[in-house]
Amino acid sequence: MVTFKYDLNQDVIELQASNWCGLEQVFINGKVVSRKLNFSQNSEHKIKLNDGNPCRFQLLIDPTSEQMVCRIYKKNNLVTSIKQGNENLLKSRKLLQNMTIFLTLSGLLFLLLN
Repeated sequence: MVTFKYDLNQDVIELQASNWCGLEQVFINGKVVSRKLNFSQNSEHKIKLNDGNPCRFQLLIDPTSEQMVCRIYKKNNLVTSIKQGNENLLKSRKLLQNMTIFLTLSGLLFLLLN
């Protein structure tokens, strides 16, 4: 799971994107305001902030650095561009591999003991 957080005026904005199942979610102050499945290299979420202003999120992978980039626009003006590198993706893959091995071995042990 890749998470981008940003404080935009009085709102805490968070975009979560799953590396595995393609689920993307946008939260404002802890409430889900947008959710979609995405399997492409980029996506966009359009929402309204609590003050009524439009806000747009672009999530993409930079082809030169292979970093995930989250761009946040308010009233069509770029507010910030947040990047996360491959380390996060590699950590989540390693965790998933370890969990899969653990569950497989636990299941085999359970079957052997019964």
